[in-house]
Amino acid sequence: MPATKPKSAPRRTTIRSAVEDCMADGVCAEAVVARLALHLQTGIRAAELAKIVLEIIPANARDAERLQEIAGLLRRKPDVFATLRATGAAVRHTRDEGETGAAVVTRLASSFDAAAAISETASVQLASLGDEERLSATTDEVVAWLKQQDFSGTHRDILDIGCGIGRFEHALSNSFNRMIGIDISSRMISIASERCAALGNVELRQTSGLDLSEFDNGSFDCVLAVDSFPYLVLAGMAEGHFDEIARVLKRPGWLALLNYSYRGSLSWDRADIGRLAEAHQMRVVINGEKPFRSWDGEVFLLARGGGTLLRAASSDVEPEAPKSGTDPKEESMAPGGKKHRQREAAWR
Repeated sequence: MPATKPKSAPRRTTIRSAVEDCMADGVCAEAVVARLALHLQTGIRAAELAKIVLEIIPANARDAERLQEIAGLLRRKPDVFATLRATGAAVRHTRDEGETGAAVVTRLASSFDAAAAISETASVQLASLGDEERLSATTDEVVAWLKQQDFSGTHRDILDIGCGIGRFEHALSNSFNRMIGIDISSRMISIASERCAALGNVELRQTSGLDLSEFDNGSFDCVLAVDSFPYLVLAGMAEGHFDEIARVLKRPGWLALLNYSYRGSLSWDRADIGRLAEAHQMRVVINGEKPFRSWDGEVFLLARGGGTLLRAASSDVEPEAPKSGTDPKEESMAPGGKKHRQREAAWR
C-alpha cells in the first residue's frame, strides 16, 4: 500500500505559499508578519508558523535573512501575532451584495472603533506590531517625505481625511498653520483628541464620511489622505470625494494620497488617479511610488492650479487599463485573496 502524506502536509504547503506571497515584493519582516496576520485567519499559532517559515528554501541571501527575521518576530512576540490577527479581523474589507455606500461607511466606523479597542497602534498600522516606537518611526518617515515634497508649511492649512489616532497631527504640529483631522471612528477621534490636547493649531472632528460638506470652498492649502481612500473605494465614494477635495482646495493646492486602494493593482490605481486628476484639472506629480522602508504604502501627489512643487510630473510606468470584462471591485479588499496579500493594510 503506497505511503500517504500526513494530513498536515497540504496545510503546511498552503501556509508556506502564503508566506512566499507575502514576501514577494521585498517588504520588511514586520510588514510580512502583518500580512500573514491578515491572511492566516486560522487557528495557527505563532510558534508553529515560525517553524513553517524556516522550512522555506530561500531564493537568495536577502530572503534567507528575512525568513530568519520573520521567524524571530513570531517567536519573540507570539501574543502580538494574535493581537494583529484580532485587530485585522475587526475590519471586513468586502462589500455585501446590495450593501449601500452609506451602510459600508457605518459598518466601517464600528469596525475601526473595535480595532482601536484591541490595539491603538496596530489599528492604524498593523506593521507597527502594536509597538508605539515603531509606529512613531514609520510616521516620522512619512512626515519627512511630506516635508521633502514641500507639502507642509507654517502658512498652510491642512485637512487630514481619515486622521485615525492623530499621529500626523502630532508629528506635523510645528509645520502648519492649522490642521483639521476628520475620521468616522468616534473611538479614534477620542484617542486623537487626548494625544493632541496640547496643540492649539489642531482641530479634530468625527465626520459622516459621506462628503466634506462641512467645509467651505477653498478652505485648505493641502489635503492629506493616508490609508483612507481604500475604504472610500470600497464604499463607492472615491470619485465623490475627489469632487469634494477639488472644491475645498485653494489654488494652488496639493493632495497627498497615500494608498488609493487595496485592489493589489498599481496600474488600476494609476489609471483611476489619472482619470480623476484630469477631470478635476489636477496634475499628477508623483504617480504611485513606494518611497518608504518601513511601510509598503504607494504614494500619489497631485497639484491643483498654479504653484511650484519640488518635482516635475512623474509617470515612470504608464497606467494599464483593466482588461475588458474585469471589474477591479470584484477583487478589491479581500484579505484572503492573493492580490490583497501584496500589501499590508495599515488602517490609517
